[in-house]
Amino acid sequence: MSKIRPFGQGGTKTDSFPLSCALKRSVLAAANQIPHTFFVKNDIKVSGDPQVGTGFVPPQYLKPGEDEYRIRNAQLLAGGVDPAGFRPLLPFELEALVRNHNTCSDWSSFLVSDPFTPELVQSSAFSGLVRIGRLERLTLEHHDLQLSAGILNSRIIACDIGDNCVISNCSYITHYIIGRNCILIDNGEIHVSNHSKFGSGCVIEGEDQDVRITIDIMNEAGGRGIYPFEGINCADAYLWARYRDRKKLMSRFEEMTDASFDSRRGKYGTIGDGSVLKSNGVIKDVAIGESAYIKGSNKLKNLRINSKETARTQIGEGVELVNGIIGYGCKVFYGCKAVRFVMCDNSTLKYGARLIHSVLGENSTVSCCEMLNNLIFPAHEQHHNTSFLIASLVKGQSNVAAGATIGSNHNSRGPDGEIEAGRGFWPGLCTSVKHSSRFASFCLLAKGDYRYELDIPFPFCLVDNDFAADRLILSPAYWWTSNTYALMRNEAKFKARDNRTDKSLNLEFSPFAPDTASEIAAALSCLEEATGLAGTGKKEGAREAGHALLSSSLDPLPFVVKVLGVENSSRDCVVRKPARAWKAYREMLLWFAGNEVLSYASSLPEGEKGLGDVARALEQERNCPVDEGWENLGGLLVPRSRVDELLKRTEAGEYLSWDALHGAYRELSLSYPRDRRCCAWSVLGYLYPSPGRRGPSAAGLAAAFRDLAKVGDYIEAAVYNSRAKDWTNPFRKATFRSEAEMQAVLGLPEDNGFIRKTKADMAALRVELARFASA
Repeated sequence: MSKIRPFGQGGTKTDSFPLSCALKRSVLAAANQIPHTFFVKNDIKVSGDPQVGTGFVPPQYLKPGEDEYRIRNAQLLAGGVDPAGFRPLLPFELEALVRNHNTCSDWSSFLVSDPFTPELVQSSAFSGLVRIGRLERLTLEHHDLQLSAGILNSRIIACDIGDNCVISNCSYITHYIIGRNCILIDNGEIHVSNHSKFGSGCVIEGEDQDVRITIDIMNEAGGRGIYPFEGINCADAYLWARYRDRKKLMSRFEEMTDASFDSRRGKYGTIGDGSVLKSNGVIKDVAIGESAYIKGSNKLKNLRINSKETARTQIGEGVELVNGIIGYGCKVFYGCKAVRFVMCDNSTLKYGARLIHSVLGENSTVSCCEMLNNLIFPAHEQHHNTSFLIASLVKGQSNVAAGATIGSNHNSRGPDGEIEAGRGFWPGLCTSVKHSSRFASFCLLAKGDYRYELDIPFPFCLVDNDFAADRLILSPAYWWTSNTYALMRNEAKFKARDNRTDKSLNLEFSPFAPDTASEIAAALSCLEEATGLAGTGKKEGAREAGHALLSSSLDPLPFVVKVLGVENSSRDCVVRKPARAWKAYREMLLWFAGNEVLSYASSLPEGEKGLGDVARALEQERNCPVDEGWENLGGLLVPRSRVDELLKRTEAGEYLSWDALHGAYRELSLSYPRDRRCCAWSVLGYLYPSPGRRGPSAAGLAAAFRDLAKVGDYIEAAVYNSRAKDWTNPFRKATFRSEAEMQAVLGLPEDNGFIRKTKADMAALRVELARFASA
């Protein structure tokens, strides 16, 4: 029986019993190597040491009693595999491996599990400690690709390979832990350095601080830089970038990030169970989750690619990704480039998009465009070529059209300008906006070049240039008055696209919510002030005069209403149809608040559904003034007072880790339905005031419900009319031979699914309101 024992400095020795000639050549080849090391040009290190794959962790970073496999073994155990469960090769297995043209620098470091079929390993080279799980005569199939389990024509250095994997034509795989049933074919380099960080902005022992990876969001100059870490979300990035003046908070965030990562050297790369890697160029310092599909990428470096069976992440052809964290269920295809970035769960990059120094929120899709130094909240859409978004905070549910250039620092002395846009930001085709500008929620910018900085306080507003008169035109509440179909459809659309597997944070997708209600209340004050000043010419009492004028007048008013401070220019900024906008804003407040209170009232026990009972119960709830202000924490809406309390607790050290802070977010999410209800009650009090009360009286609530029914009727008609006008537009008809052809192609507005749903919803609303009217 043959034996092979490890060789020392002097080489390898064999016992006197016979070995096959091929096996002898394989074993003795390494014995004739003479260790020596020297450097040649271009940082190439030449060594005569045959033990490739050992010494991964330099001795100075090992504590007494530790070896270079301490972290590797812990990683293997965390994956449910016992490092002690492997065994050395049996003599016949070694004979079969050598006969199949396999080589190894030290066969005693080649360990296997039972069952092991050596015939399935062919024409491959091994070095360092290699451990292979079960290897059986099985076939793995993926997308019509059928391959036999085994290792063929590959170089494996210091790797752990899970049960029944396919590894074929992989030029270089080193220091990786590969999960069960993985398929790796035709890959170039897959390797890990001993100081790998897998996308996190941490520093490994022995490194200087200047190697730390930061992401400079919201500002090109770097004043809002953050450290990426596993599990980071938009709320983390927002708080870190926004509250830069709170030095203690910044220190706590840095400490929490450093504590989230093991700074020891020697972590192995991982490829999770059931992952498929095909035809990739370079994969270096990348941790890959289970069930990932990565094919044809050019270069992946310093990444964490989160993936699981219920949220599979896919990376496709021509992609180059460096220094990033990719969330669960993400997709990156077709030539995209991303550097220093975070993609949150269920987000997509495709068709050559570039994402640099940016955080992209959940459920977002970006194609063909360039995005630099941004923080983008969930449900962002940017699909078309030549669009450009730079140094921006965009709070989600947004859409950037083709040719839009959002942000330019060419008007300042340094690259330090910013854009801030609320939810629902929608710049139109070929729109150009300058730094620094700010937009309220659901602002729509008409096509044009906006030459001056803007600060638009009106939500749901259409912003347009009047080039003939050289003035800015503002149409507040435009979405409500002129595009009701799209506005009402938004909530259902964004909910349908929310494919996150973790929905512990209650992201707000409705346009009618506390944040927009707070903005509307502020916009009403601004509108009243401007109208009163235009109507009376006096600043004193302007708001009261404006309220009286707007509540009793129809457009057009006998004077022009202008607003100040919305554009950094001397030209006029004119409000179009202010009376209609004022009434529309109040209808929108009623739609939000009335529905919220109605939903609460309907949930009460039968004996407590009287309007007086509802009013008493809500009056005792938490006080949430209309003007309190709300923060958008990455799609989670939180009263500003609660955010301040959260930050104070963080500064005090109550949250020792990001996981603990994320637990606080979940508590805020659980509180949101109640906070939303309290806000709605205060909004009804604003619309139907009752002395000494936050909300309306029982009589006021009855009036609110009656008016809510009228608003429901308006919505039903407006949703239909705003869509049906496409059927009456003669230019829309121009491409059809006849009405019959048009109907065959487009159908009828009455058959539209959303119009039918709206009609059914409004009928149900009337029934529910009738119950309270008769109570």
